[in-house]
Amino acid sequence: MSRCRTWVAGRREVLGATVGLAMAWTLGPAPSARASAGVRGRGRLGGSQRADRLGGPTIQIDPGFAYYHDRSPDSIADELVQNGYVGVRYFVTNENNVDGDLVAALRARGLTVWALVLGNGSYSVDRFPEGWQDWQMELVTPVNDGYYRFSPHCAEYVAWKKRALATLVATYPFDGIEIAEPYLPDWNGIDRGYYGDVGPHAQAAFVERYGREIPNFTDPSHPHYYRTDTELYQLWVDFRVDAVNAFLDEVINGEGGVRAVNPDVLVATWSLAIDAGPDSVALEREYQGLDAPAMIATVQPDVHILQTNWPDWVRPDLPANYARAYQPFVDDIRAVHPDIPLGIQTDIGSQLAMARNRAWLEEFVATVESMGFATWTAYEYHIGGYMYDEAPVPTQAIRLPDGAILVSFDRRIDPESATRRSSFQVVLDGTRRRWVDPRYVSVDGNLVHIRQPGLPLDGFELAVRNVTDDPRRWLYNKTAEPHQVPPGTSVRVPATA
Repeated sequence: MSRCRTWVAGRREVLGATVGLAMAWTLGPAPSARASAGVRGRGRLGGSQRADRLGGPTIQIDPGFAYYHDRSPDSIADELVQNGYVGVRYFVTNENNVDGDLVAALRARGLTVWALVLGNGSYSVDRFPEGWQDWQMELVTPVNDGYYRFSPHCAEYVAWKKRALATLVATYPFDGIEIAEPYLPDWNGIDRGYYGDVGPHAQAAFVERYGREIPNFTDPSHPHYYRTDTELYQLWVDFRVDAVNAFLDEVINGEGGVRAVNPDVLVATWSLAIDAGPDSVALEREYQGLDAPAMIATVQPDVHILQTNWPDWVRPDLPANYARAYQPFVDDIRAVHPDIPLGIQTDIGSQLAMARNRAWLEEFVATVESMGFATWTAYEYHIGGYMYDEAPVPTQAIRLPDGAILVSFDRRIDPESATRRSSFQVVLDGTRRRWVDPRYVSVDGNLVHIRQPGLPLDGFELAVRNVTDDPRRWLYNKTAEPHQVPPGTSVRVPATA
């Protein structure tokens, strides 16, 4: 017997360097179609203040990757700023493991920082409470792929998730929080066997709500086989949609939830989009329990994000303008919520074969901007194709209060390559040159500190040679030849103030 009570899911009544906000959004109450009344939990910030933090290019980062290790939080923040991002979506893979210093460093550089958590499970159960095993959902065909899937029908899981996220926004200075992937598995999951939740939590909740057993998904001869008993199956489809939305509503708006402990925190909801023909919107609702207009009406977020579904992002040949095929999802939302800011998420390199280069990303950004999206983001910053095919370049040099010079690069560099005698050279009047002594050079991620005494107080050009990126920190191609800064590279050092 499971120790997990059933969570009854009933409806509650109630970009590219820079991309500006696509339009002057009004963050007022959503229309009352398909669900609820006024906006709840907006907090004390005015609409214009909130809108200022919703738009522009953002990027997802997962600090668990090696690219972010053995460097300071300040260097991570600086690198993202140098690449033109105005917001960061910090992927919290486990609510018990958050780098507060990194969150603070990102915000200190003026970046809007979102806590991006997963809704339907976790990659890590480190320091989870006793009994978490009973939270798990069951699939038609069991899988063991390292991801722990939790049932939105499980009251213990919902209560724990609510406490965990409330603690997150009360403890760390996140500007916003978003629950990505709240959906139920999976695209075309019944045919693939990768379908749930069909376990005891879902069964008990369905019986409690309808007084009937759930449909059968494996035996065509069964009297309640889902393709035969279509009335029962439609109840099941609606039940799954309600489960997703009730889960999100309880965690965000419930007593002791996110908005109760931090009324000013921004909230984003996420749903999937896919290019699967004219029935794509209806199929997402059927396959994965996602009804974006109903989700928005229930949760009342500040912004809604359309996430690219896996059958699209895995395609090596996915055109950069693919988001145009998501217009039906936009139209579905806009018919009910004409004023809510919308964002879109893409994947730029989870598999090496589909890693997107700079040109692809720039066309993607231009496309989504032309479609009226207020913001965009991508998974994940350092896995984009540009990491494998572009050389690092210095983007800025500044004078520090102690007289040192700080040079920013657009990506992480190899410390050894920057500490050779011929790596940096002071250039005066275009002719006089002096090598920087490597004894006074140190490297921190993308940052180079030069503390050599006697550097000119006037402005000068700093020639850069030999400096390379560091393939050992990449996700793929770790043994590749590093890229060296292009010949003739230099950066301007300003005069001492």
